[in-house]
Amino acid sequence: MNRFDQVEDARRRVLIQALAAGLFAAGVPGAQALAESIFGTPPSKLPAGQSIYRIKGTATVNGQPATLQTRITANDTVQTGKDSELVFVVGGHSMLLRADTKLVITPDKPQTESFIISGLRLLTGKLLSVSRQSGMQISTTTATIGIRGTGVYLESDPEETYFCTCYGVADVRATNDPESRDSVTATHHDKPLYILAKEQRGKNVRKAGFKNHTDQELMLVETLVGRTPPFVFAGTEYNAPRRDY
Repeated sequence: MNRFDQVEDARRRVLIQALAAGLFAAGVPGAQALAESIFGTPPSKLPAGQSIYRIKGTATVNGQPATLQTRITANDTVQTGKDSELVFVVGGHSMLLRADTKLVITPDKPQTESFIISGLRLLTGKLLSVSRQSGMQISTTTATIGIRGTGVYLESDPEETYFCTCYGVADVRATNDPESRDSVTATHHDKPLYILAKEQRGKNVRKAGFKNHTDQELMLVETLVGRTPPFVFAGTEYNAPRRDY
């Protein structure tokens, strides 16, 4: 059972509808209790000056132990430990790091402490990220990805990258094989990809299946920056992502 299947129950459907409707921010009775039972802390837009929403297990920022008071800027290296998770915001970007992940945040202007991000380097691990800025580059060991107004999920190791354009636009190419590339315009997890390192030239980008992230998590990270995903569900229906791959 993957993480998307785990979210398919009545309580989580109610949560997603409540997030979409902005009920937590509106203070509707019962909404806070529901959020606390699932997330631990009611999700809402983080106040100015706060970077971290949640830490499970251990995490470091520039090698120092992270706490809820730690400030994260676009010049930092963020890392999670075993069986850990970190949810945080930098400027208009909101991110969820799973266990054993190391992420380098690149500032718009080198050598400056900034909240304007020009790129992310996912050295290892798993990242869910949402953004509405005009453009940004994400790099892994095997992939270089340009994104625009996008929600994305990545898993990176030395041999391959898994990449899902949850919504938005992405241009993908294999780092060591310029002939292996693809452009994706997605509304709801339409075309996940594997970007490989050691296949034949021109064949290092391949279609993949949907795995290991949920619409619930996307709703959470968008809420932390005061937004909702563009696929907010109409009425009471909650449908699985498209599986036309």
